[in-house]
Amino acid sequence: MSSESRTYRVEELISAGLLEIGDGYRAKNSELAETGIPFARAGNINNGFKFDDADFFPESELSRVGAKVSRPGDVVFTSKGTVGRFALVEQHSQRFVYSPQLCFWRSLDSGNVLPEYLYYWMSSQEFLHQVSYLKGQTDMADYVSLRDQRRMAVTIPSMQQQLHVVECLKPIDERITLLRETNATLEAIAQALFKSWFVDFDPVRAKAEDRQPEGMDTATAALFPDGFQESELGIVPKGWEVGSILDMANIISGGTPKTDRAEYWGGNIPWASAKDVSQASSSILTGTERTITSLGLQKSSTKMIPAYSSVVVARGATTGRMVMFGKAMAMNQTCYALESKGGVPIALYLILRKEIEALTQKAHGSVFDTITTSTFAASKILLIPNILLACFESAAAPLFQRILAGIQKAQTLTQLRDTLLPRLISGQLRLPEAEELVEEACA
Repeated sequence: MSSESRTYRVEELISAGLLEIGDGYRAKNSELAETGIPFARAGNINNGFKFDDADFFPESELSRVGAKVSRPGDVVFTSKGTVGRFALVEQHSQRFVYSPQLCFWRSLDSGNVLPEYLYYWMSSQEFLHQVSYLKGQTDMADYVSLRDQRRMAVTIPSMQQQLHVVECLKPIDERITLLRETNATLEAIAQALFKSWFVDFDPVRAKAEDRQPEGMDTATAALFPDGFQESELGIVPKGWEVGSILDMANIISGGTPKTDRAEYWGGNIPWASAKDVSQASSSILTGTERTITSLGLQKSSTKMIPAYSSVVVARGATTGRMVMFGKAMAMNQTCYALESKGGVPIALYLILRKEIEALTQKAHGSVFDTITTSTFAASKILLIPNILLACFESAAAPLFQRILAGIQKAQTLTQLRDTLLPRLISGQLRLPEAEELVEEACA
């Protein structure tokens, strides 16, 4: 290929044997199994790969799938529904089968097209602008076909320039990944403490056996009972009661300003939807796809939800996904905000995480469409004394403050990466200058 940066049609790269693009395998439900390799859908692509809730495709049947099995170096692209998520299949990535919601771009000649460069280019505005135009060409859900992708234009600079892009941006991505992994660890610590206190009842068991609860001061230990009692939920700590989620939280509904009033939209107030909640990569949401103005807030039924006051639950197609707001936001009617009555939103968040699967199953049986106020009213949960929830909140709050700081740092690094990317691709920014900016941001 040319030593200079040049723009090609994707179909040119395919004809030259440099690139392969493909979509996923249209598996019947009967072909999926309980074991095998993940059958990846759009929901499994979010800042990397998350296969916790994935179906499986039997390895013995992979001959049916052909090339629609992941390979290291593939750039994964969500092309249906939630269009525009990306992930790079690394050497250590778990092997999976592509579903029809996904497409892959596969470099067939890494000496001319670096897979890592292709991944960064597909994260650039040059690619995203083309996707934005193409996905709106149908009256159906957003979709970018393989035919459309073949007609796209892609900029391929010299191999030296491709290497510069990767060398500069990869450390940023590695730092972002580390921040996300640290956040996951911090939340896991909070979850483990919650489980020990309020699911396994370790302090109660210790006191029942005349032992001092481990890792707990005397004042906190004194707040736990020293025995158990029968309840409709089974054996629970003595004196604790059973009630509904509404005994712990007030429900706040959202709303939408009139969409034909331009003066209501594009302001500085974040406006969350079920889509924002479902696509959040963390337990804390700090940004939204759309914003509204103060006038839009005044002229609609939406309300401001203060930061760290409530748990926001998606009630539509992505029912059961939940977050806390890291800043004050409004929301639409596809979400409920459950405002903690006792000022313990982190504890409420972890209680809901434990209960949400049962809530969604009860709402509509095996086919779940939406969650209602009746769902929350009919729930049965253990009502933990608020003084204990407050103790837990004091212990967990610093962990979630660090999570929020990590999210904000990752956002800063993401913005830097997106700013550097086009300048690196075009050659307007020299590598030493870019490396200096990256070193300063990652410090």
